[in-house]
This record gives sequence, C-alpha cells and structure tokens, in this order.
Amino acid sequence: MFNRFKKGLAKTAELLAGKLISITTGRMSLDSDMLRDVEDALIMSDVGLKTAQDLVNSLKAAVKSKEVVSPDGIRPFLRTKIEALVTPKKTENPPAPLTVILMVGVNGAGKTTTIGKLSARLSGEGKKVLVAAGDTFRAAAIEQLAQWCSKSGCEMVRHQQGSDPSAVVFDAMKAAKARGADFVIVDTAGRLHTRYNLMEELKKVRRIIAREVEGAPHETLLVVDGTTGQNAISQVREFNSNIGLTGVVITKLDGTSKGGAVIGIVNETGIPVKYVGVGEGADDIKPFDPREFASAILDG
Repeated sequence: MFNRFKKGLAKTAELLAGKLISITTGRMSLDSDMLRDVEDALIMSDVGLKTAQDLVNSLKAAVKSKEVVSPDGIRPFLRTKIEALVTPKKTENPPAPLTVILMVGVNGAGKTTTIGKLSARLSGEGKKVLVAAGDTFRAAAIEQLAQWCSKSGCEMVRHQQGSDPSAVVFDAMKAAKARGADFVIVDTAGRLHTRYNLMEELKKVRRIIAREVEGAPHETLLVVDGTTGQNAISQVREFNSNIGLTGVVITKLDGTSKGGAVIGIVNETGIPVKYVGVGEGADDIKPFDPREFASAILDG
C-alpha cells in the first residue's frame, strides 16, 4: 500500500524533492540564498506562503544551533518537521455501538466516490455499513452510491430525486439502529461554502443526526479535491466554522503536484487529514499516515 501511496504522490515528490536535490547538490554552505531557494521550492509545491515561511524559519534556527550543518541535512530536517506538523494530536474517542460519518464538500471534489470507497473498506473489515443517499439533488449520485453498495454488500437508504435530504437522513438513522449497523455514512449534496442557504440545510441535517443518535455525527469529514491546492484552505475554514469538522479527506493526489497543500491545510486550520485518495480503484483510499506522507514527498 505504501508503494501505491508513494506512486500517487510522485508528481509532488518530483517537484519538491527534485527541486531540493537540485538546490543542495554541489553546494557546500547553508547561506541565505540557499534558504531562500528552499522556501521557493516549498511554495511551488503548494505548501503555501505562511507554512513555507514557518518551515524555513525552523530551518534557520536549526542551522544557527548547528542541528543542521550541511545542505545534505535539509531534506531529513524538513521530513521530520513536516511529519510532526501533520501528525494529529491524540484524542480519545470512546467506542460507539453505531458510528455516524457525515460527508460534506463542494461540487466535483469526489465525495460520492469517496463514500463508495470508504464503505467498501469498512465492509471489507467485517463492519455492517449503511449508506444514506442524502444527495437528493443529483439522481446520478444516488445511482452511483447504489452501485458501490451493491458491490460491497452495504445497505442503503434512498428516496426519490428532489426529496428532502433531512427525511433521508432521519430514515437512515432509524434503519441503522433497527438493523444493528456498525456505521452509517451520510452523503450530502455538493455545495459551495459561500452559499448561506445550503450551509443552513447542512446544519439541519446535522441536527437530525444528533437528535437520533447520541454523540453523532462522530466524524464530519470534508472531501477536498487535491488539485485545488491552497484554495482548499478557505473551504476547510468555512465548513469548519459552520458545522464543525473532525477531519479532511483529500482526493486525486495521484493527479497533481500540489500535494504540499496537505501541510498548509493542517498548519493553517488545525483540522487533521484523516484519509487520502491516490487512485481510481476501490482500495485506493487509505488512512493518512504522516510518516509515509513526509517520506513520499521528500525522499523522491
């Protein structure tokens, strides 16, 4: 799986690790020009200006304290620093007999596909999964989920296109409790984070989930298209301020050189990355591993 993950981040590694290797090869001194080149390389890989400056300031301090004494020490230092930065703080989540995952995101981020992959993953682990087809705006979303559920053996609660999403979610919560499900994954229609009425609809869905299942939703995950790079940060901030996020899922990392945005998202919003998508296959979604990520983009 790590080899697939590394392959998925190859474009980012080619840009970041490749640039850092070019910068440090044949140079002997850790001067200000080299540090400026390192900052530029981080910005080019879509780490973001603030996060790039934070990392380079840490590097400058390490050079001053003799923790880093040669150009060859730059990549190992950054690997350690980035791994620490994207490692989520440990939180204790008491086990729940029924875990509810609410999935949100803008149009085109790959939310429905991600739900299909995640439901297949959980089902493959022996969990009983029920999917709530809460994106009633698109008939294609309902049919797409139905196909995923058929393949993975998951149950599904659906209404007709155009139905009230809250009604679908209400029925799904009732069904999950009655059928002894382990997980409910709730799909929602894609929406721009700037649309007030659509965000209010999402809040209503969240209230219904909380009313029907104690402590739910246990996870509220924003699905972000990895090719959007730094633009994802505003999405994370707005969705978090409106409904409260527990994590981010980043898709399409295999198709972009902007994987550095993962670092900026965590650094600037404090919201952890929970899953990443690095391919089209059903098993090409995996829990985010900070060490694997840092190694994949910096080892080249």
